[in-house]
Amino acid sequence: MTRKIPGLVIGLFMLLVTALAAQDVQVVQTTPDLRQALQTQKPVRFGTTGRSPLVIQVDDATQYQEIDGFGASLTDSSGWLLYTKLNAAQRQGVIRDLFDPIFGIGLSFIRQPMGASDLALHHYSYDDLPAGQKDPELNHFSIQHDEAYILPLLRAARAINPQLKVMATPWSPPGWMKTTRSLVGGSVLPEFYPALANYFVRFVQAYESAGVPIYAVTMQNEPLFVPKDYPGSEMPAGAQTTFLRDHLGPAFREAGVNAKVLVYDHNWDHAEYPAKVLGDPVAAKFAAGTAFHCYGGDVAAQGEIHDRFPEKDLWETECSGGTWQSGNALVTEAQLIVGAARNWARSVVLWNMALDQNHGPNAGGCDTCRGVVTVNTASPVSVTRTLDYYVLGHVSKYVRPGARRIGSTSFDAKLENVAFQNPDGSIALFAVNPGADPANLAVSYHGQSFAYTLPAGSVATFAWSTAPAASHNHKARRR
Repeated sequence: MTRKIPGLVIGLFMLLVTALAAQDVQVVQTTPDLRQALQTQKPVRFGTTGRSPLVIQVDDATQYQEIDGFGASLTDSSGWLLYTKLNAAQRQGVIRDLFDPIFGIGLSFIRQPMGASDLALHHYSYDDLPAGQKDPELNHFSIQHDEAYILPLLRAARAINPQLKVMATPWSPPGWMKTTRSLVGGSVLPEFYPALANYFVRFVQAYESAGVPIYAVTMQNEPLFVPKDYPGSEMPAGAQTTFLRDHLGPAFREAGVNAKVLVYDHNWDHAEYPAKVLGDPVAAKFAAGTAFHCYGGDVAAQGEIHDRFPEKDLWETECSGGTWQSGNALVTEAQLIVGAARNWARSVVLWNMALDQNHGPNAGGCDTCRGVVTVNTASPVSVTRTLDYYVLGHVSKYVRPGARRIGSTSFDAKLENVAFQNPDGSIALFAVNPGADPANLAVSYHGQSFAYTLPAGSVATFAWSTAPAASHNHKARRR
């Protein structure tokens, strides 16, 4: 028996090599001028290649975090445009393009504002009252506003992609809970922490009853920034720790709410904030991990938090492109995906799902942000895919929820990449050439390789299936 094992191993290896060499590797590519946009290229095949200084070794025996998905936010502005400005056929087509894993790009993660953000028609929460009134029992709580167009779109998206996860975030609690008595500015008065915890419970329950389960929540959007012209609320790390530890965590537990709670939800440049919240042993029991934005600091902060709290997960939950971007924005957005995923993010989420030709409507805040699609409201109404659509599609269409990031050689500024293995064992490798010259690369997997030339400033996804011997059976290095 012992003498047969080496032969069996060799046989399985040769079977794998033969299978790899016989199969096509699917290639899709996007160039910075978008003349090629998620365009299918001629397939390549594993075999023997000439020498290349850029050999990406893909290693599915080395596995990291599980992936929840990729997507954007269905803000009030996005929902209103998609639901009220498009006819039924246009709306159905956009939902298919965004969420269908086969005929679209299969977006699988939505960050849903709880009330108004800056990209909204007006300022609102789910319990607004006339000045001077309070509602600590939440007798006036209602998600009726969202029933008009946000919830129908979310239900339609989930119908076409049942794996879609929805995360919810408030820009501001109801004004009567705050020091300013307004949705704009201020912070939550501690006396209303119990009411705010119940506000979260009521929201999650109401959305679930409306057919949209909530996967996760964060307690406050950008808690270290207080905008002056749109909803926002300051929540220092100490206040968030207290709120989570003594109010929200227990309220979710008592109500049987299973939605994850993510801390922070702000930029990479203040990693001390989530460290403080997660450093409280009681608060940490209620926290699944940390949410980060991209507007300040370095993505390496995610890795630092992972190293300090390896039992907690990480999500990238907001990063907008816009008119302020110079140079090759395609590469900038693609580098976000690579950097966030290589630093343990389970999601990569851009900002608005849809905006109009004037980067709105907005009720303060950003009037230069870019949506995943643009709804041109001039007659005739039309929808245009932006570069963000194509960048997201390079991963969301080929990396399914439940996939894991796997090992791949990084060349940083020369050739950035990240690799994933899907639950069915198939591999997706996302590569970015940030340089001014074409990159001649090779991809090596299980002793076989293929060569490809990636144009300057372009991105590509390489996708291939695996033989049974290479299936998804390796022990994951989750931490």
